[in-house]
Amino acid sequence: MISRPVTLLDVARTAGVSKSTVSDALQGSGRVAEATRERVRAIARELGYRPNSAARRLRHSSTGAVGLHLPQTATRLDYYMNLAFGAVARAQEEGLDVVLLAPAGGAAGPLASRVDGLLVIDPEVTDAAVPGLLDAGVPVVTGERYLGPAPDPSGAVVCDNSASLTALLDHVRARGGRRPALLAPEGASAWAAALRVTAGDWGRAHGGEVALRTVPFAATAGEAEAATRALFDADPAIDAVICAPDGAAPGVLRAAAALGRTVGGDLLVASCVAGVTTRGCDPPVTAVDLRPADYGRACAALLCDILAGRTAADTVRHHDWVLETHPSTAGRR
Repeated sequence: MISRPVTLLDVARTAGVSKSTVSDALQGSGRVAEATRERVRAIARELGYRPNSAARRLRHSSTGAVGLHLPQTATRLDYYMNLAFGAVARAQEEGLDVVLLAPAGGAAGPLASRVDGLLVIDPEVTDAAVPGLLDAGVPVVTGERYLGPAPDPSGAVVCDNSASLTALLDHVRARGGRRPALLAPEGASAWAAALRVTAGDWGRAHGGEVALRTVPFAATAGEAEAATRALFDADPAIDAVICAPDGAAPGVLRAAAALGRTVGGDLLVASCVAGVTTRGCDPPVTAVDLRPADYGRACAALLCDILAGRTAADTVRHHDWVLETHPSTAGRR
């Protein structure tokens, strides 16, 4: 075990390659076979090698940092915290720091001189900061697409949100749900828009209608409870409720209990976002695991690849989700 700081030469000796090959492999440059690149990176991690960030910044005239912009509601949601941790972990593997940008700060101004690139997550048309960030003069990667008028980002990482809601609706239907409802998020993000459109398309395809009740993008459990009660006031025949916002599921369960409905029996409950709240409910709630930490890593990885010249601009990568089934949708098969 090396007690002193691990050097590039230490990695080269352990890997049995030249120092320049190690440098190219770690920076994603040069003509290095992918298998060699991965082996060198694995050895560097095992030895605990840390790049000399200061020297690299001087060589490349970079700041050694990237900015991260999250929706204004991010601090209330477990999803965005996990996403941020994933982004930070991946950026640090490239020797980059992550600067969290104030949600209300929209002036790009000197921003381009302070960071090498930007991550803009779930950009909403109503977020006044986004156009300036997209026009900041540095590479920008968005998590989901931006629907408003602004310069195109350098890259994007997207989820198939239409497919995930379709999977939830198909799931509750297969378990006996014939009158589903959706607590749909308000706002003009790609996620919110996709869910509302998909609910309408799915209802028409199945010869019925998905009852919609709009709630805030980051609806609290109390807001979700009130919206669920309003759904049943309008249509007592509803037998499945899918809530979109992270953290809203407990409110749906509270409303069900107050109305004498049995979750997992005569009422199926699911969520578009899995997390601590859905897994900790009684009963646990079926949900789409968007794998936020991995999503954050994917966004940061794309930005790092663009900055290092490993990937061309205008790259769009796709991020997979997983459907977690739990007793809240046991239902009647």
